[in-house]
Parts: sequence; C-alpha cells; structure tokens
Amino acid sequence: MRDLFRFLFRIRNTLFFLLLMGLCVAWSITGNEHHKASALRSASDLVGGIYSWRNAITSYADLREVNERLSLENARLKDLDQHAYVPVAEKWVRIDDTLHQQRYTYLAAHVINGTSHRQRNSLTLDKGSLVGVAPDMGVVGVDGIAGVVTKVGPHFSVALSVLDPDWNTSVLIERTGHRGLLQWDTGDPRTASVVDIAKHAPVRPGDTVVTRGNDGIFPSGVPVGVVIDVTDAPGSNYHTITIRLAEDLTRDGPVKIVRDLFRAELDSLDHSADMP
Repeated sequence: MRDLFRFLFRIRNTLFFLLLMGLCVAWSITGNEHHKASALRSASDLVGGIYSWRNAITSYADLREVNERLSLENARLKDLDQHAYVPVAEKWVRIDDTLHQQRYTYLAAHVINGTSHRQRNSLTLDKGSLVGVAPDMGVVGVDGIAGVVTKVGPHFSVALSVLDPDWNTSVLIERTGHRGLLQWDTGDPRTASVVDIAKHAPVRPGDTVVTRGNDGIFPSGVPVGVVIDVTDAPGSNYHTITIRLAEDLTRDGPVKIVRDLFRAELDSLDHSADMP
C-alpha cells in the first residue's frame, strides 16, 4: 500500500492534469449543444463497435452448436425426402390416401477422425449403439456416399470408407440406367472406378453415377461421382471407367448415418434363399 501511495504521489501532476482536462471536456459538452450531439454520436459509434465485436466473438463460439442444429434439421428433412420412401402396394381400401411408406431414416453425425491415404481407410463417427447405430448402415456425406458402418461402440462407431479396395457397392450410370460396382483401385482419394459395365453401354465423361439402392445400405439416387474417363482395353468386354468422387473423403465434417427400415426383411429373405 505504501508503494501505491508513493507511485500516486510521483504522478500527482499527471493525475491533476487529467482531472482538469476531464472537467473541461465535460463542461464543453454540457455547455454546447453541437459538442453534446457530437459526443453522443461518438459514444454510440463506440458502443456499437464494442457490441459488434462481442457479437462476432460469441457467434464464432456458437458455430459448433449452430452446425449441430443445422445437421439435425438436415437429418429431419432427409427423413421426408422422396428417396426415403417406397410405394405401398395397392389395396382394396385406401386409408387417408397413403401412397408411400417410409423406408429410410437418417441420423446426424460427425466424422471425428479418418484416413484417406492408407491402403485401407476408415472413418470414426461420434454416434454409437446408444442412439441406434448398427453395423452395415450407410454413411452419406454432404455431397455423396462416404462408407458403411462396420464396428459400433456405445458412443462411437467406425465406418469402412469408400476409399477401401475391399468394399464396393452397386451403382448406376444415371443417364443410361446401366449398373456396375464402385471400386477404389486408383490409389487417389479423389477418384475411384466403376467396374462390370459392358462395352455396349454408351458411357461418356460427364455422366453422373448414383447409388442403385435396394442393398439395405443406401437409398437409390444418392450421388457417388462423375465420370471423368472411359477407356476400352483390347480383349475386355467391359469399360474401364474412372470417376471423380462426389464426397471429399479427406476432410472431417457432418455426415448422415442411414438406416434401412426394411433391412431385417431383406436379410431374412437372403438367408432363406441360401438355405438348401
């Protein structure tokens, strides 16, 4: 405390000057309407600037929560999408004019870790069995398919990425309807191949590739990529098709986990068909 008093005593002249200057400014403002208006305007600008700065900081801090709300809203809208429903068979009595039955539901999730340059790549998601995630559920990113769930814990799950040569899924050339298999054999995280499409199919660069559906993983019509190259090797009956993947699998971010409500029925039928 003694040091504080000594410091204040040393700067007593400066403090006295600041006090006099403050009194002069106050008298000038209160005694002149023009000065008063200018001071109020400056004070308003200053306060507005401070509020804008504070709002920018709080808005940035709230971005994760905002993104989470948007992701949940996206999942809700996906539940209403046409591709999540299949036609209901005609009945003798139509109740409430119900023409479609929901087949797919979507759960908002985030990729919290992933690989893209290994021989086999995976995605770690921040949702697990406690919210209904199970193996063999599809994972769809912002722009296209991303992979399929393989391992599930209570709070997290791991999905096999599209960038895995041991996994493929059925796809369609949207323009022609010809079907093939998506296969990652390029070693490039931005591209993949579509195999098993016969040479007579008129595939050309710029064609859109989408999911075929009906495999219990993805709905039909989900973007997969765009054809960038078509070559025909001598002696082969099939095109060699290279596509640029729609989804950027080198980044983390929001995804949707897809649940096929008809999957149990499909699995049951496949099991009975395999039995002798």
